[in-house]
Amino acid sequence: MKVLVTGVNGQLGFDVVNELNKRGHEAIGTDISEMDITDNSSVADVMERTKPDAVIHCAAWTAVDAAEDSENISKVRAINADGTQNIATECKKLGCKMVYISTDYVFSGEGKAPWKPDCKDYKPLNVYGQTKLEGELAVANTLEKYFIVRIAWVFGKNGKNFIRTMLNVGKKYDTVKVVNDQVGTPTYTYDLARLLVDMVESEKYGYYHATNEGGYISWCDFTNEIFRQAGYKTQVVPVTTAEYGLSKAARPFNSRLDKSKLVENGFKPLPDWKDALKRYLKEIDYGAN
Repeated sequence: MKVLVTGVNGQLGFDVVNELNKRGHEAIGTDISEMDITDNSSVADVMERTKPDAVIHCAAWTAVDAAEDSENISKVRAINADGTQNIATECKKLGCKMVYISTDYVFSGEGKAPWKPDCKDYKPLNVYGQTKLEGELAVANTLEKYFIVRIAWVFGKNGKNFIRTMLNVGKKYDTVKVVNDQVGTPTYTYDLARLLVDMVESEKYGYYHATNEGGYISWCDFTNEIFRQAGYKTQVVPVTTAEYGLSKAARPFNSRLDKSKLVENGFKPLPDWKDALKRYLKEIDYGAN
């Protein structure tokens, strides 16, 4: 199978290309220098030349706070919504499958019940969430052969993420304040890449949620486990989102995603997040002291 992967230089795109190659598929990795997704002629040129059987669309504007700046909003929409539409339009023309990576941020984050993949009660709290939702709708309204996969709290080798930030902060300070009223589950891109390739090898289309297993935790819980596994003695002080302040963009309190549809459709769930963290720390050569 020939699979085009956008955002190849990001955390997820990097791992998806490696997973495709491992399985003997032909992976065509692109970033903005090879294909500008905001330019429909650039998308058409690359896709009509390479003629992929599927596209795994990992490219996105993911700087959540910066997305709130008035000078960035049109750029964020051009990437997350219009760029996704350009790819979906071309997929329809070529008859190829599409995997779109979305986010828990399309929901309001209200309540404590896990969000189901086919829930349509969208109430994004910020520009990032709104534009990712627009990308979802572009895919669903254009194609029949699509997978929309919502993920949360992403970490991977090839880029910045919460774990790297906490490792740096925990090394410098004796105590660290971390919010304890936002709840979800982390997603390791190495594990997610395996699932995405499983999906693209199938025809079990639709909406899915995919994070690592191991239950729902707060960012505070996550930090405690990061420090424990890294051998840090740094004290983690739990605070509310209101007490923490700082963020420009509103964050959802409830990022619990219901992943039961994966098993129902025959897909293998991702491993426990603690195990994923252990493997990730090893991958970046950051074991306990």
